[in-house]
Amino acid sequence: MPEENNPFKNAQRQLDTAAQILKLEPAIHQALREPMRIYEVNFPVRMDNGEVKVFKGFRVQYNDARGPCKGGIRFHPDENLDTVKALAAWMTWKTACVNIPLGGGKGGVICNTKFLSISELERLSRAYIDQVARLIGPTRDVPAPDVYTTPQIMAWMLDEYEKIDQQHLPGVITGKPIALGGSEGRGDATAMGAVYTIREAAKALGLKLKDAKVAVQGFGNAGSFVASILSSKMGCKIVAVSDSKGGIFNPSGIDVKKVLAHKKTSNTVTTMEGMKVISNEELLELDVDVLCPSALENQITSRNAGRVKAKLVAELANGPTTPDADPVLFKNGIYLIPDFLCNAGGVTVSYFEQVQNTYNYYWEEKEVYEKLDKIMTKAFQDVHAISKEHGVNNRIGAYLVAVRRVAEAMRLRGWI
Repeated sequence: MPEENNPFKNAQRQLDTAAQILKLEPAIHQALREPMRIYEVNFPVRMDNGEVKVFKGFRVQYNDARGPCKGGIRFHPDENLDTVKALAAWMTWKTACVNIPLGGGKGGVICNTKFLSISELERLSRAYIDQVARLIGPTRDVPAPDVYTTPQIMAWMLDEYEKIDQQHLPGVITGKPIALGGSEGRGDATAMGAVYTIREAAKALGLKLKDAKVAVQGFGNAGSFVASILSSKMGCKIVAVSDSKGGIFNPSGIDVKKVLAHKKTSNTVTTMEGMKVISNEELLELDVDVLCPSALENQITSRNAGRVKAKLVAELANGPTTPDADPVLFKNGIYLIPDFLCNAGGVTVSYFEQVQNTYNYYWEEKEVYEKLDKIMTKAFQDVHAISKEHGVNNRIGAYLVAVRRVAEAMRLRGWI
């Protein structure tokens, strides 16, 4: 894998830059470059045809100096340890950036859910939890949904864990269905948190969001929600959206509700009538006000960064911009809201879910959004201020905020 496309190498490079600016002690810097614990598991699952297939999974606990590890579980055919390590690192910085008392972790299983039946998916989910149950818990490490995992999968995992532990512990998993202790507002939390940061960035830039042109790469959970919210609540004009098969573009604007309905029946946005079909690469280079990369890693690289024309890039995906692309965007005056700030709404509401599970007292959606707005706005202001202070791009600024907090916790604990 080329280094620019290796997400963990990218995460390390970004940390190295922040460590140099912060004049971090060598021991803390070295400790933060690698996960504290890495687990690799292999487990059998009986398929519907009677065949037994062995799957490989991972759980990485990157750093727990500030609290229990927190991070999603991905089911993806291209899952690999470097990706999980990078995501666990970014979760560490994400929770610190928004200043919630959690560390960072991540998990994954190499599988393709598109070729699994519902019963096979359930058996796989339970088998994975059987392997990692001794590693997780409300005060140790709290998983959540991620790519190709859902509230239903979290429900199966919760049930399996409670069978093993023989007690009711809803706080061991977040992103659960409401009926099993999930939080109101969790479904669109990532997108809602991103919208709050986009709103604050627009204020800083003097950019009016009403009728602002927006392109969204990745029309999955986060992407579809951010398109809907920006359109309905901020008055933005969504001009392009895409999925794994390609994208659609209409300079006059796209009706997000119609595209959502079409994708449900057609499984892609590309067959929507009356639209110009474009590639995911072309979408990134459209002349828009706001670009929301909401798909996978390594979308904006040194090869295409110079062709990005958006005034504001809001990273809903994890690691969509490589380290070599960041200086290009910064030099070209493009304001970037980095991933572990922009998409931290999901983990913040997951934290709210943990709190509600512990108290056995649940908040209304309005209260969840109000608390989320307060945390995301403060986090944005912290990152914006330190970026201006040091004359660096916002990703480095976010690292400065986050790494300083994690390093302080390590020092206070006497680890270094």
